[in-house]
This record gives sequence, structure tokens and C-alpha cells, in this order.
Amino acid sequence: MALTSKTTDTTQIITVHSDRIDAAMAIQFKEDMRNEADGGAPRVVLDLTGVEFIDSSGLGAIVASMKQLGSDRRLDLAGLHPFVEKVFRLTRMDTVFNLYQTLDDAIARSAE
Repeated sequence: MALTSKTTDTTQIITVHSDRIDAAMAIQFKEDMRNEADGGAPRVVLDLTGVEFIDSSGLGAIVASMKQLGSDRRLDLAGLHPFVEKVFRLTRMDTVFNLYQTLDDAIARSAE
């Protein structure tokens, strides 16, 4: 799975370059997230703009990635396709993560 990241003063943006996060990719996703987010900014925004499908394993991988960040860092999600957003809302994970319609919305939030 390909992830890229860039960091501003207080926010690290990690972009997922895959159209799905599912059981076949979950373990690799967690490892790639650990590598990308290691020692980064206090806020991490996961850009899911290209992700069109997520299953329970993918959801679990994102939750595990949040836990790997520790209690002093935050993981927010941006650019969720309608199906992916529906999975987060149905599982009530929208109460755990801040969900932003677009990456620009998430970045604007960090400027507040």
C-alpha cells in the first residue's frame, strides 16, 4: 500500500494511494501508517480521498493506527467517499474521529 505524507507546523497529512482498505491490505496499512506517522506532528490528517471501499479490517486498521499515535496525538479523517463515510457512521466511529468532507476543510480546521 502506498502512503505519502507532508507536514506543516502542527499537522501531518498522510495520503492513501489506494482505492480500498480491506482485509488484504490491513496489516500493510498499519505498518505503513506506523512508519509514516512516527514522530510526526501532534495532529495527523488521513486523506482518504482516493479510498472508495473500506471493510471492517480496514476500519480496524485505522483505529489501530490512531492508537499507535498515543494519547498526545490526534488522527482526523478527510475526503471520505459516501460509502466509506457510511461505514464510519454506521459503526459510530464518527464519534471517535473528526470527519471532514475534504482535505481543505481539515486543513482549514487546523488553522483555527
